[in-house]
Amino acid sequence: MDVRRATERYRGGEPEAGIESLHAFSFGPHYDPDNLRFGALIACNEERLAPGAGFDEHPHSHTEIVTWVAEGELTHRDSTGHETVVRPGDVQRLSSAAGVRHVERNDGRAPLTFVQMWLAPLRPGGTPSYEIVPGIADSTPYAVPEAGAMLHVRRLAAGERTAVPDGAHVYVHVVRGEVTLDGEELGPGDAARITDAKDLEAVGATGAELLLWEMS
Repeated sequence: MDVRRATERYRGGEPEAGIESLHAFSFGPHYDPDNLRFGALIACNEERLAPGAGFDEHPHSHTEIVTWVAEGELTHRDSTGHETVVRPGDVQRLSSAAGVRHVERNDGRAPLTFVQMWLAPLRPGGTPSYEIVPGIADSTPYAVPEAGAMLHVRRLAAGERTAVPDGAHVYVHVVRGEVTLDGEELGPGDAARITDAKDLEAVGATGAELLLWEMS
């Protein structure tokens, strides 16, 4: 298990434009050849947008993009005609496939914080697609078969335990709160990269919210 702390993330974004970004993997000018990916995961970005701030239209291709809103509301528009508002508890996925363009903005009055995760597809190309699952429950894993991956959401009370999925590659990201995982204490923004995960548990030290990727 390789623990990466929130303080180790690469800082990016445009603070003067109301955009703050924290990158878990090599990203943009922060090139690290030893931190390019883990399993299918090639990016796990924490984004904070002030009211009125956002990312203007930009392209993506050959990437599965999954977004989880921690607080606030995210407005999404893309070149295939989708326009939605993503709220806490919703899972959004944009399969960029052979190419798509989109806009991400905070059109609300409150600050917006979201976690965006990029996964490499098993096969490049294809037709772009979009999906939003509102209010996903803890007991409902979200499959991204194009990347051979499954997302599990866990919301824990203090003292509550949850099993970590067994798998060749498991990525655990703490959205909020504090947990203990295999003797390690993890706080907000911390992550664990687990190879050959088996029979592990996470325990809430406080109320906590976790995102767990199970990857083949």
